[in-house]
Amino acid sequence: MLEVKRKDGESFEGLIRRFSKKTLQSGKLIQAKKIMFYKKPLSSLSQKEKAKKREEVKGYREYLRKVGKLEEWMQNKKKGRGARKN
Repeated sequence: MLEVKRKDGESFEGLIRRFSKKTLQSGKLIQAKKIMFYKKPLSSLSQKEKAKKREEVKGYREYLRKVGKLEEWMQNKKKGRGARKN
């Protein structure tokens, strides 16, 4: 835990500046950000499943493009995401 005590006659801005400097030098802020934004790596099985799903969708989109229904499919797909149903 970082602790910064106010010196005699020191302004509040000076105190904040010293605290910020000590925080950066200690590396605690960088460590906290690393922990906050850590994303667990996918297992090899889930990576393979994700790749397989990507290939299936890619093939389906290619089929729709050849048939001429890709635009219609894309419009329906956009409607489905986050659309409210009244």
